[in-house]
Amino acid sequence: MWAQHTLTLPARRRGFHLITREIVGAVPELGRTRAGLLHVFIQHTSASLTLNENASPDVRADFETYFNHAVPDGWTPFTHTLEGPDDMAAHIKASLLGPSLTLPVQNGRLALGTWQGVYLCEHRDHGGPRRLLLTLNGEAR
Repeated sequence: MWAQHTLTLPARRRGFHLITREIVGAVPELGRTRAGLLHVFIQHTSASLTLNENASPDVRADFETYFNHAVPDGWTPFTHTLEGPDDMAAHIKASLLGPSLTLPVQNGRLALGTWQGVYLCEHRDHGGPRRLLLTLNGEAR
C-alpha cells in the first residue's frame, strides 16, 4: 500500500514546534497499516525536521538557544544577504538538521519512543506556511 498527502502547516514563529499530531492527522491510512514506513519531507530550504524529546518545553528552548549561538544571524562573512540577516543562517541550520525523517509504523501507529516527537524547526523570523510531503508505504492490517 502506498499513500501520499501534502500537509501545509500554518506560519509559526522562529523555534522548534511539535507537529507529530498534525502529521498523524494528515495520513488517515496510517490507522490501517500493520507495518510500514512514513517518510516526512519538508519542501523548504530555511526550515527543517528533527525527532527528539516531546515532553519538556525546555528542550525546544535549548535547541533554539544552541542553534542561534552556533549559527548566528547576520554573521558578517555571509555573502547571501539579500533576503535578510536570518536567511543564510536558516539555510545552514536546515542543512545541519535535514529536510526529512523516515518513521516506523506498527499496528496503525507511529512506532516512536515514549518521549519522542517530530519537530518543525523554523529557522526564520517570518518563514510563512510550511509544506510537508507525507509518503506512507506499508502492509495493510
